[in-house]
Amino acid sequence: MVTNIAKGVQAFTSNAFLVPGDRTVLVDTGANFDAVGRLRERVDTLDAVVLTHTHQDHIDNVPAITDAFDVETWGYDADHSAVDVAITDEETLILGDDEYVALHTPGHKNDHLCFYSAAASRLFAGDLVFQNGAFGRTDLPEGDRELLVESIDRVLARIDDSLSELHVGHGPSVTNEPYSQIELSRRMARER
Repeated sequence: MVTNIAKGVQAFTSNAFLVPGDRTVLVDTGANFDAVGRLRERVDTLDAVVLTHTHQDHIDNVPAITDAFDVETWGYDADHSAVDVAITDEETLILGDDEYVALHTPGHKNDHLCFYSAAASRLFAGDLVFQNGAFGRTDLPEGDRELLVESIDRVLARIDDSLSELHVGHGPSVTNEPYSQIELSRRMARER
């Protein structure tokens, strides 16, 4: 079961999702809280950290986690100091017990990735989309509204309405009709 180890943190942070299984992975590390302590309450080992993108609120806990668990950090931009191993667009990786495809989805940030598993019926969307029609900011450096809409379109073309879990970078995960929430985000991003 996917667990957000940042749940309940009052400081500014992203969500940080622990995906247990054959390859126990943390998707994003969050910021401004004791991620190592929260991980140690749940697991003894960690096999990798996988980043949706490298905004500070998603990566500030990288040094503490990589030191504590002696793991590598995977992300799109291997030139970034927080990334040890590059993930290419359409690359397949194992998160937990399931195979995921990495989708390069810029618009919020150039190095943004989403991770989709058809078998698990799960999408880790980072800051691309959120619940209730919200979507990633495009007013920050590297932000581009048209590119964000194209990225949402790409994700919608890859998944279908049987998607059962949408795990986002901020706010609650969506388990009630997540596909329609992504469609709503696309509509809102086009209108604003």
